[in-house]
Amino acid sequence: MTMTTKLTAVAMSGGVDSSVAAALLSREGRPLVGFSMQLVDKLAGETERYGRCCSPDDFRDARAIADRLGFPHYVLDMEDDFRRQVLEPFAADYAAGRTPSPCLRCNTFVKFDALWERAAAVGALSVATGHYAILERDARSGRTRLRAGADPGKDQSYFLFDLSDEQRARTEFPLGRMTKDEVRALARTFALATAEKPESMDLCFVSEGDSYRDVLARSGLGPAATPGEIVDAEGRVLATHEGIERFTVGQRRGLGLATGEKLYVIGLDPARARVVVGDEADLYRESCTVERVRWIPFERPGGPQRVTVRIRSTHAGASAVVTDRGDGTAVVSFDEAQRAVTPGQAAVFYDGDLVLGGGWIAG
Repeated sequence: MTMTTKLTAVAMSGGVDSSVAAALLSREGRPLVGFSMQLVDKLAGETERYGRCCSPDDFRDARAIADRLGFPHYVLDMEDDFRRQVLEPFAADYAAGRTPSPCLRCNTFVKFDALWERAAAVGALSVATGHYAILERDARSGRTRLRAGADPGKDQSYFLFDLSDEQRARTEFPLGRMTKDEVRALARTFALATAEKPESMDLCFVSEGDSYRDVLARSGLGPAATPGEIVDAEGRVLATHEGIERFTVGQRRGLGLATGEKLYVIGLDPARARVVVGDEADLYRESCTVERVRWIPFERPGGPQRVTVRIRSTHAGASAVVTDRGDGTAVVSFDEAQRAVTPGQAAVFYDGDLVLGGGWIAG
């Protein structure tokens, strides 16, 4: 086995994926240092209540893996970074009538930016994580491409489209070409204590039984509720509400309407504090504008791109043409109208398993 002097930082959540990523790199003889990120301390000071990440048990599990594999492990206090880069924009998006994607911002601005700075300070040349996605260097362009992970049920490329080329170039995803079952099997082979640990789902900073509204309120970030009207597409007032941050496009339950019809939120008007409702057919859109567009294999495409676009993380993808406007925005024209195209969510463009880029759905 050839040893290398290249120090790699491993982001360790205390789960099975990051544990196996570390074990694979350790098996290669790589010098490693493990970092766990303290993103949310006890929920507003309440003892024994944590989000779905950052608990003392998670940190103990991560340290146990590092000890077993023989490399140092540190817990980093990154609460200020997380609040500034994730929680505050999260609250602002809801107050503005958008539905945010906090996991995307956490990747772009915390895991692969703020964490990278701390890793570089100790001499690490790259950061490895347990994400299910594939990075590969394009020798012709010199850029680092992003592809979907081999396991379609675990692929996380959607959440990684907004990384810059510099961020992608200094990142490693050891699990990208593996399935979850293979990762679990490797964890057992390596005799890792996290081999059977259940996965953390949903928003990592929200504890079991809580909602994101509870977390924002306890953090002093809950938007000041502005009462307003629930109206139909013609502007007729149907009811009142306590704040548009309680609603998202496509929502049906919790509208407080007794019209006898199946009504859905089809739009939000923050300027007038209005929630607009309609029937399911009103949810469909033939096109949308995306902003803050990032292209991955190239700086800008040479013309309209035929793509498969995912308009939320759970979306199967739809055939479309994306036309870059040259001003940081693009227009997505769907072959077939799509349901609940939601402002604030990401639209990510694919050519097969190759991620071409993406942007944020505009209101």
